[in-house]
Amino acid sequence: MKWNSTIGLTLILLASMLIAGVFSGIAGTSLGREALKGITQPDTRPNNLANRKGDLPRKDEVLILPEDKIIANVKTRIGGGKVAAVAAKPVSAAPSKVATAQAKFPLTTESEDVTLEIRSVQQQGDSLIISVGLRNANKAPVKFLYSFLEVKDDQGRTLSANVEGLPSELPADNQVYAGIIRLPMASVDKAEKLSLSLSDYPNQKVQLEAANIPVVR
Repeated sequence: MKWNSTIGLTLILLASMLIAGVFSGIAGTSLGREALKGITQPDTRPNNLANRKGDLPRKDEVLILPEDKIIANVKTRIGGGKVAAVAAKPVSAAPSKVATAQAKFPLTTESEDVTLEIRSVQQQGDSLIISVGLRNANKAPVKFLYSFLEVKDDQGRTLSANVEGLPSELPADNQVYAGIIRLPMASVDKAEKLSLSLSDYPNQKVQLEAANIPVVR
């Protein structure tokens, strides 16, 4: 029987591949053992822990601390629980500006039987609207020149204001006449409270003054 060169070459290649596979497996196993050398599973069996003397853990032992000790250690490190004490201190919430405003309204001021009533304060778009009412219980009508109305904020600044809806001559009929005072929101951006004063014209006997008008945003 003649030796076929093709079959011989095939057998040689198969043998070479088999030998290479064996050597590769041996090399991989050796590298794996070398990498895991010195790494062992922690011995956490109850019997071994019970038989061990002292409280010091071994180098390769996993020690689980109770939760209360962890919390105590954290409080000690941050200053003996001072942070927790501050957090536990009751803090009274400051009332909102809307609630404060609603609680104080209406604000009234009276001079010479003429009454000015501040009914509400609210923001409408880019304007602050102060709803007011005027009532004259005197025997004679009273004239007002609303360009003389003076509005100031809590920093003493005089603000520009427009009066709408109030009569220039307030009849002596003891009826309430409603109107609004309009201020630009840009002018009260840093204000918390307002005050206003209004006097009749030209006698200036009626001096209406209102203070602590809250700014509602």
